[in-house]
Amino acid sequence: MVITKTMAHNHNHQINSGRIAGAASSSSSFGNLKRVVGMPLAVVLFSIIFFFKIPSCFSQLTRLEHQVKDDGSLSLLVVGDWGRRGHFNQTIVASQMGRIGKELDIDFVVSTGDNFYDDGLKGPHDPAFEESFTEVYTADSLQKPWYTSNSRWKIVVGHHAIRSAGHHGDTEELIQHLLPILKANNVDLYVNGHDHCLEHISSHDSPIQYLTSGAGSKAWRGDTKKYDERVMKFFYDGQGFMSMQLTNANVEVLFHDVLGQVLHRWKVSKDLHSSM
Repeated sequence: MVITKTMAHNHNHQINSGRIAGAASSSSSFGNLKRVVGMPLAVVLFSIIFFFKIPSCFSQLTRLEHQVKDDGSLSLLVVGDWGRRGHFNQTIVASQMGRIGKELDIDFVVSTGDNFYDDGLKGPHDPAFEESFTEVYTADSLQKPWYTSNSRWKIVVGHHAIRSAGHHGDTEELIQHLLPILKANNVDLYVNGHDHCLEHISSHDSPIQYLTSGAGSKAWRGDTKKYDERVMKFFYDGQGFMSMQLTNANVEVLFHDVLGQVLHRWKVSKDLHSSM
C-alpha cells in the first residue's frame, strides 16, 4: 500500500465533450518488493513520483497488504487530475464512479495524481480538501481506501505518462530511466494521469500496457499527437475514469465516460499475456 501526494499543475485548456480515437476494443529495488508474501491473488501496485533516482525511491516505499474477496478477485477504480471543487464535470464523474463502484463491489480507488488544483493544499486545514474530495466522492461504494496492493500481477502507478498521445506526449526521461526497469521485472501495466484524457497504448517489445486515466474533471478537446496506430488501442479526449477487475488468471480494464458508459474494454490473461 502506497499513498503519495503530488502537486497540481496550471494548465490553460478548455473543457470538452470528448471524442474517441484508436482501435476497437534497477532490478534489486524490485527484488525487495517482490519478497513481500502474497495472497492467493497477489498484486503488486507501486505508486511512484519520478525524481531521477528510481532505486532509492522504490526502496523507501511502505508495503501493506489488502485481502482479496472470497472468490479470489480484486476490483478497483482509477481516476486522475480531478481536484476542481466539483467543477468541470467532476461531480458527474464522481457520481458514475459511485455507481460503477457499487456494481463491481470495489476494494479500493487509485488516484493518479494532480488531486488539488491549481496549487495543491496550503495546509492541513485548507477547505479545498473538503470541496474537491470529501464533499464530491460521497457514494457509499467509494468509501474505500484510495491506495495500493500486493504481488502476482505487477502494476506501476505514476502521475506522468511513459507513453501518451495526449498534450504532454511521451516522457523521454521515463522511457530512458524507468521503462528498462519495468521491462526487466515483467511489469504488466503502467497506469498514469497528467494528460487529461483516457488512453490505452500497447507495446511493440514487451507485454506492458500503458493506461492513462487523467480525465477526472477538466479535459482537453482535440489536444492530441499523432501516434503509431499499431499500438494505439484507444484514445478519448473527454471526462471519465477507469475500472479494473483482477483474478488469479485475468485482468479486465474498462474505460468509462462521464455518464459511466463503457467506451473501451480490454482483457488479458496472465498465462497468455495477450489481449482477448
